[in-house]
Amino acid sequence: MQTRAGGDEGSGPMLQRKESFSLLSTSEKWLFSRKKRKQRKRDADSLSLCSLDINEPSSKRVKPLSRVTSLANLLPPVKAAPLKRIGQTLQRSISFRSDCRPEITAPRPWSRQIAPPITKRRDSKLWSETFDLGLGHMLSSKEIKRQEAIFELSQGEQDLIEDLKLAKKAYRDPMLKLSIMTEHELNQIFGTLDSLIPLHEDLLSRLREARKPDGSTDHVGHILVDWLPCLETYNSYCSNQVAAKALLDHKKQDHRVHDFLQRCLESPFSRKLDLWSFLDIPRSRLVKYPLLLREILKHTPNEHPDRQHLHQAINMIQSIVADINTQTGESECRYYKERLLYLESGQRDLLIDSSRILSCHGELKNNRGAKLHVFLFQDVLVITRAITQNEQLCYQLYRQPIPVRDLEWEDLQDGEMRLGGSIRGAFSNNERTKNFFRVAFRSGGQLQTHCFQASDTFNKQQWLNCIRQAKEAVGSEESATETQTAAPCSDCSVMDLTELTLTPVKT
Repeated sequence: MQTRAGGDEGSGPMLQRKESFSLLSTSEKWLFSRKKRKQRKRDADSLSLCSLDINEPSSKRVKPLSRVTSLANLLPPVKAAPLKRIGQTLQRSISFRSDCRPEITAPRPWSRQIAPPITKRRDSKLWSETFDLGLGHMLSSKEIKRQEAIFELSQGEQDLIEDLKLAKKAYRDPMLKLSIMTEHELNQIFGTLDSLIPLHEDLLSRLREARKPDGSTDHVGHILVDWLPCLETYNSYCSNQVAAKALLDHKKQDHRVHDFLQRCLESPFSRKLDLWSFLDIPRSRLVKYPLLLREILKHTPNEHPDRQHLHQAINMIQSIVADINTQTGESECRYYKERLLYLESGQRDLLIDSSRILSCHGELKNNRGAKLHVFLFQDVLVITRAITQNEQLCYQLYRQPIPVRDLEWEDLQDGEMRLGGSIRGAFSNNERTKNFFRVAFRSGGQLQTHCFQASDTFNKQQWLNCIRQAKEAVGSEESATETQTAAPCSDCSVMDLTELTLTPVKT
């Protein structure tokens, strides 16, 4: 009995708990268990909300996120670099060296964070994949390559038309309708873009008409010879791009403009290209035409009647591009000359007024770390400081302009330059004394020198190449004048200093 009693005592609490549950009816048991489930759910929700609290630190261990997409939602959108197009690396004859500073994309509010959209990418198409090559066994390998080159020309026109229409429909029209920019500002930024659309639609229509039902094309040379003169329209569009880029960069400081462009950049239709990338596509296409036509000519047999027209078309497009390049360079030169500010009348120089070519320009630092903006025109070097006046970026002359013919330059070895004095230089980091070069000239019997620091070795070498070639051009012109020779030397006749570009230093 004692053992049983002991057993009863040991099992008493269990019996009591069982008895307490047994006192509930079936419906009460269901309500009780439902309340418990709701309580556990509320506890879980509270825990999940606390885990997302970014203000209060917690010592609790949090289980790592298992999905990468949820982690991406917590990151601010990153501006992707524009796609590198063949036209920009193939020929730098048309270049735009504007004062665009790197965009700093502010993190979007947490409440507006959404999952990153799927980027809409443009598939590359081949002629052999687009058409049924039932006649493939009848075509030689060279002829198939020729058809591919012709199809690439046609497909590129279609892509260009789609991009130009997209720039108008997704950017210009909404900004005008929403009064984000005025009509005058949009006209200056977009220039004559509308007139380019029917121009390329005409070429695309002609190329499609020349295509046979099986997808092959026999002749394109006569079409190009007849159409290429229309590209003279690009003169006004390309000449306006320098001013358009400057205005667009200025308007991005407006939060409404910045927010609209950022939303477009995050949308799938943009393919992660910003507005300026779309506006620069026509220029890229223009400088790509010579390559496309040479590729067609390369795979055209010698006895083919299209060869003569292709040769003529290549000569035409090269002449058109060279002419547009010259006018664009002169337009850019005028743009920056108009934004030079003189502290005194003695700083004005006839060499600046007569300059028609801007060889290069960009941001450099002096030996004290001050940021300067230096312009190398065809006959004079101008040192300025970038300032804002009337909400417009201008350039105030920092020193007396230096004639290129009197300019001497020296490449300084890394570590040779001291910064801001001997004591500071002795303890300065060697990284800060890299990529320096010196320019000097004599004025009034006195030697004046300026030491400049480039952003990197490549930038420094570009500056030295520009200065060297500018001096060679001036020297050749003086020699030609002295000898009264009408024809310039062969080296100078092909020299185009606008081809040498210095991208602004990113700060």
